[in-house]
Amino acid sequence: MKNIQSNTSRRKFLKQAVLGASAFSILPRHVLGGKGFTPPSDTLYIAGIGVGGKGFSDLTGFAESSSAKIIGLCDVDDRRAAEAVKLFKDAKYYHDYRIMLEEMRDDIDAVSVSTPDHMHAIQTLAAMELGKHVYVQKPLTHDIYEARQLTEAAHKYKVVTQMGNQGASGDGVRKMQEWYQAGLIGEVEEAYIWTNRPVWPQGIAWPDKKAEIPGELNWDLWLGTAPKKEYVENLVPFNWRGWWDYGTGALGDMACHLIEPAFKTLQLGYPVSVECSVGSVFTGPFQRGYFPESCPPSSHITLEFPARGDKPPVTMHWMDGGIQPTRPEELGPDEMMGDGGNGVILIGSKGKMMCDTYGMNPRLLPLSRNDEVNVEETIPRVPEGHYVQWVNGCMAGYKEKDLSSDFDIAGPLTESVLMGNLALLAHDYRIKGDNDRYTYPARGIKLLWDGPNMKITNFDPANQYVKRDYRTGW
Repeated sequence: MKNIQSNTSRRKFLKQAVLGASAFSILPRHVLGGKGFTPPSDTLYIAGIGVGGKGFSDLTGFAESSSAKIIGLCDVDDRRAAEAVKLFKDAKYYHDYRIMLEEMRDDIDAVSVSTPDHMHAIQTLAAMELGKHVYVQKPLTHDIYEARQLTEAAHKYKVVTQMGNQGASGDGVRKMQEWYQAGLIGEVEEAYIWTNRPVWPQGIAWPDKKAEIPGELNWDLWLGTAPKKEYVENLVPFNWRGWWDYGTGALGDMACHLIEPAFKTLQLGYPVSVECSVGSVFTGPFQRGYFPESCPPSSHITLEFPARGDKPPVTMHWMDGGIQPTRPEELGPDEMMGDGGNGVILIGSKGKMMCDTYGMNPRLLPLSRNDEVNVEETIPRVPEGHYVQWVNGCMAGYKEKDLSSDFDIAGPLTESVLMGNLALLAHDYRIKGDNDRYTYPARGIKLLWDGPNMKITNFDPANQYVKRDYRTGW
């Protein structure tokens, strides 16, 4: 580990030297580097935290912009980082994001966070506190409280933000907004959204057999804010999604992609209530397993959103684990509902519209209506794409450009998504009663939500899931 104190002193010295030199001369571009040279002032220097898998594709997405340069890489698993280290040869590589941010604080302008859900908030906030712009994979955070904190921090530190739900920059979502605003389906009071996730284990017991930690993995850093546990196989790098300590289940994986079209089209805010039902797990004949550490294998969640001005209240149904809504009568027997495994249907007073994952392939129902649609494009498109839009926003500065999923949008969306998980956690909340029997007081009731104050008003035990406790030292 490098001496952070001496490095900080050296940076201060260099910074003072540069400032002093700048008082005497400002060098023109051609002197700095000749024809085609991009001066430092025209470059966005980016560091990545979590650079394998999706994190790697995020970095390559930013690199599509000539203004972006990847100079810092951080990952707790050398196996996952190998591809990024090989591609971005000039970037410094770290295991601990805290050391990277300290040593490179004067060198980087922006940070990309693509780690397991339980680490998003603490890593993002650390970058924002240094005045760095941030791009964060979905879901924005693990907990509702964290999402609110990041939304407020974006304004406090005046940084450019974007969540990694790429469909938010797609044409499909904009087309749905234009169709709705043109009155093609009337007023919407009901939305159905479904996914084939999870495609990883859920509704199972935590493995009772510990395993040897791979030499390339720093397990303690991977755990981060989560409780201390022994390493087990088949958790890293993907199956952590099904465990509450680290992931946010099917909702966390897909809801930001799928709920976003309805959320943006209908201009929804905080929900006012949530209720759920979950699929059963059987460990023996007619016996349901109880695995409080694991997300359920399937669920149906109902969120209610209040009226917005002259717009009516909206009831949103989320279904995962293979559960799907009833097929619309306007859809032919051989016509695909959504993209098969995933989809969105908005039911209006004058018609219905449907789309696939990421808001792609929007269409009116029945499909024959699409041949007659001629609605003017009123919402600007994002031809540069989600990644470059963020790079351009960072170059322009705080609030100089509208981004598709900045935290003012992504924060409330994530809070609504995580309301579903709050209901799932409360659903299995148990109270020990007489004769060592347990009761399930949250089952069969609707949780009432005070969005501005982040509080369940009719079942206080559920409020423990709004904000979790971090492991000591984090």
